[in-house]
Amino acid sequence: MNKKIKTEAVDSLFQAILALENKDECYAFFEDLCTVNELLSLSQRYEVARMLREKKTYLEIAEKTGASTATISRVNRSLNYGSDGYELVFNRIPNNQDEA
Repeated sequence: MNKKIKTEAVDSLFQAILALENKDECYAFFEDLCTVNELLSLSQRYEVARMLREKKTYLEIAEKTGASTATISRVNRSLNYGSDGYELVFNRIPNNQDEA
């Protein structure tokens, strides 16, 4: 865990996120919390991570997501040298996540 982000405010935010019970509640909370661009950026990074895990090329990822190569590279670095947060989530979500 990165000690730089471990603050009371971040703890409180994560506690609020853990209180959400379904996708509709997530939409409502994150729409209030984030700008449209912030939420789209977060979702883009998640999609990039998913595609990198599926061994897609940078070109394929950039074409599908619109992410820059710098963003793809940053996400790839997190997948390879980060805190394994992406992997934790990928292992918990079934492949047919859109049906949930």
